[in-house]
Amino acid sequence: QVQLQESGPGLVKPSQTLSLTCTVSGASIATSLYYWSWIRRSPGKGLEWMGAINNAGSIWYSPSLKTRTSISMDTSKNQFALQLSSVTPEDTAVYYCAETKNLITTEIYDDDYWGQGTQVIVSS
Repeated sequence: QVQLQESGPGLVKPSQTLSLTCTVSGASIATSLYYWSWIRRSPGKGLEWMGAINNAGSIWYSPSLKTRTSISMDTSKNQFALQLSSVTPEDTAVYYCAETKNLITTEIYDDDYWGQGTQVIVSS
């Protein structure tokens, strides 16, 4: 059973960097054949795929977020992380990490594994 848990600050000030960590159990991020993804949900945009990393260390980003997004992984801790720089209130959302069979994820599939999500508010 794959389980994922997002962690990080729930409140970030505008212009700062949003940093989240996903801790994975029940699967190895170093050997999984699937994608380790970050997705967020906001009222205005719905589900928005942000990017992903795989076991080989390959990284993909949404074109709309590429300049502000960094995804990394720490195989020794079985964790992968998200950094989103220069945040604005428009980045307020629930942020999810997930193991997904497909790269670009805009909906939840039964054979994907998602964390519960963590609310991040960008406000001064």
